[in-house]
Amino acid sequence: MFTISPCAAGCGRPAISGSNICFVHQASQTQEVDRIVAHIAENRKITDFCISGMNFNDLDSSCRNYFGCNFREAKFARCKFSGSLIRMSFFDFAEFSDCDFSNCDIQFVSFAGSRIIDCNFEGCELVHINFLGTYIKNTSFSNSNLYNSRYINTDLIDLNFVNCNLKQVNFSQSRQSNLVFKSSNTAEAIFEMEEL
Repeated sequence: MFTISPCAAGCGRPAISGSNICFVHQASQTQEVDRIVAHIAENRKITDFCISGMNFNDLDSSCRNYFGCNFREAKFARCKFSGSLIRMSFFDFAEFSDCDFSNCDIQFVSFAGSRIIDCNFEGCELVHINFLGTYIKNTSFSNSNLYNSRYINTDLIDLNFVNCNLKQVNFSQSRQSNLVFKSSNTAEAIFEMEEL
């Protein structure tokens, strides 16, 4: 699990990895993003890493192994995570637009309160994932194992769950519009959804 080092400026946000202050207080945010992108490019295994609050565009983070990382409140646009292994990490209140998570192995991870739009989670292991309170639109989870994941109190719009393992997946108190569950084991999931 990641270690939280509070920002030396006293704002209460976590300091980003390799610095004693948070992203908001960095003198050159562009330089810090470039430093983190270079670190990801040079390392296949990334552990105890904090990029909370940072913004990334067109980042190629595919085929990496992330363990115990803090991506809270980060923003990702057109980023690639495909083929990555992600464990015990937090993407709470993060934003994803047009990102590729295809063929990832993601377990014991939280996306609580996040916004996920125009993304691809096809062919994934998404086991014990927390999507509590997320807004997910125009995204595919097809051909994925979603065992024991929670989409509680979420907004689910224009999503594909084709040929998915939905055993013990919880959709309670969620709002939905245009979901496709073809060839998925819906009888083994918990559904208490409302129409949007």
